[in-house]
Amino acid sequence: MKTGNLLIITGSYPNEDNSYIGGIFIKDQIKELKHFFNHIYVISPTAIGINLLRKTEISDYSYDNISVHFPKYINCPIFWYFGRKFWVHLEGRAVNSLLIKLDIKFDIIHAHFTWPSGATSVKIKQKYNKPLIITEHSSITFNKAIKNADSIFINAWGNANHIIRIRAGDVGLFERVGIEPNKISSIPNGYDDNFFHKMDMYECRTKLILPDDKKIIINVGNFYSDVKGHKHLIDAISFLTKNRQDVLCIIVGSGSLGKNLEEQVRSLGLTDYIKFVGAKNHDEIPFWINACDLFVLPSLNEGNPTVMFEALGCGKPFIGTRVGGVPEVITSDDYGLLVEPANPEDLAEKILIALDRKWDEKKILDHAAQYTWENVAIQIMNVYEQVLKETPQ
Repeated sequence: MKTGNLLIITGSYPNEDNSYIGGIFIKDQIKELKHFFNHIYVISPTAIGINLLRKTEISDYSYDNISVHFPKYINCPIFWYFGRKFWVHLEGRAVNSLLIKLDIKFDIIHAHFTWPSGATSVKIKQKYNKPLIITEHSSITFNKAIKNADSIFINAWGNANHIIRIRAGDVGLFERVGIEPNKISSIPNGYDDNFFHKMDMYECRTKLILPDDKKIIINVGNFYSDVKGHKHLIDAISFLTKNRQDVLCIIVGSGSLGKNLEEQVRSLGLTDYIKFVGAKNHDEIPFWINACDLFVLPSLNEGNPTVMFEALGCGKPFIGTRVGGVPEVITSDDYGLLVEPANPEDLAEKILIALDRKWDEKKILDHAAQYTWENVAIQIMNVYEQVLKETPQ
């Protein structure tokens, strides 16, 4: 039964055709939440000029009972170091101006990421006297905020009615900075099983013009920093090819480190074993995952990587590092294997084991089913209902 309106505030959100996919997991989550509300308003404040850097076209759009808005505001990266309160003020003013201009009515606010959306949303909560939920997705930023007792983060968490943390193991960390544990829930990310589901591997390989006689390893992740561990994956393939040569590692993604990674592949003589295919539209990714024998994500740091759930949802074993929420999902060797971060030899060994093993696809799919966005949305709705019940109207 639909009732009330939901306001989503997020620093990043895909454009209408998903050619820009920042925050795609939020859009996928909202696909399920829309069934519970009369209307959902998504506001993603956008700094003037940022679209030139992203090389994207972004404009307001609507679909189903969802309206998406990208109000522009003046911002400067230096504000992160010398004016974060001013940043919050500017962003909050842009959000509030839009709410007034469009006469948007809402019953509850859900901010994704504490910085800057959660901090901005505190201002909106106080002005309109509506309950606020903050989902904290980040990993490195979150840990720094806890370690440094960051006042802006603590203020946002303290003023929120409820906090959702995607990694269960982090819930206790909030107590270190004075946040009561009874206002925190752990709800993981999820995946869209309408797109990410089992397909015939060989049909997908034919569609993508990939060889049938190779063991294919897939990695999906952009390389704008070392955090996704691509250089360690390349080193692992170098170790791997000393034991077997029937492997092909396909890396889907793009980024500023691309030339360095390609040079690493050339210098190690791996051009026959590693293929860079560039960034792909989100709706193409299921074909790449279904074409593989094994999905590998050697991140140095993670929160709750969406691609992990997507790989499992396609019935593929997942090889990942013991970081963030990964060990909370890969809880059994029936679903994949865990490796130490930044350890190419360990990664190569686990890949070899995985390639030689006959995996029970049904067990993987059954395990993945709990992480569909449909099931995750129900958990989020339970938080909304609890918060609304506890909030004086």
